Amino acid sequence: MTRMKLFKTGAMVLALGFTFSTGGMAAGISKAEYNTGEDKIEAAYKVAKTACGKLAGNANDICIAEAKGKEKVAKAELEDSYKLTRKTLYEVHEAKAEADYAVANEKCDDLAGNTKDVCVKEAKAVQAKAKADAKLQMKTAAARATANDKTIDARIEANDKTADAKKDAAETILAADYKVATEKCDALAGNAKDACVKQAKTRFGK
Repeated sequence: MTRMKLFKTGAMVLALGFTFSTGGMAAGISKAEYNTGEDKIEAAYKVAKTACGKLAGNANDICIAEAKGKEKVAKAELEDSYKLTRKTLYEVHEAKAEADYAVANEKCDDLAGNTKDVCVKEAKAVQAKAKADAKLQMKTAAARATANDKTIDARIEANDKTADAKKDAAETILAADYKVATEKCDALAGNAKDACVKQAKTRFGK
């Protein structure tokens, strides 16, 4: 069997192994259901990891990253199904961002030079954006909860917190995009590189 076929087989088994998906569990699951969910996650990870063993080189690394990422997301979803808090919901989004980044970063290892550097920066940018968005959603939800207090002061405070959260998210995303833009400039030389860096600084207000 070729390396590509092995990779596809591993991915297929990996997908099947996690079909239990805790995301679809009923809200407010019991402790017994939680414990059962933990056992299923552990068993699914072992199946996926075994499938990855059939691969070699970076294909194996990618497969392992996918398996670990799915396990981490499944655990976060299980925790959220059990506790049902804004924090656990945020941790689900955070786990997904980290899982996606781990896989994307491993895929960059198939590249070299500046192309690889750009790939890594882009992966980090996507992760930063996903985390910033998750944090914004959590803070906005908290602010809205505060605003349920009908006083004018409470509503003003909630609006201020939402505005601050949006500003923080925007700054995080801008910084990530700037790093990607400047990394792409490294593929150039001389005046072309200088112009590229200058353009990036102008575009992102640096």
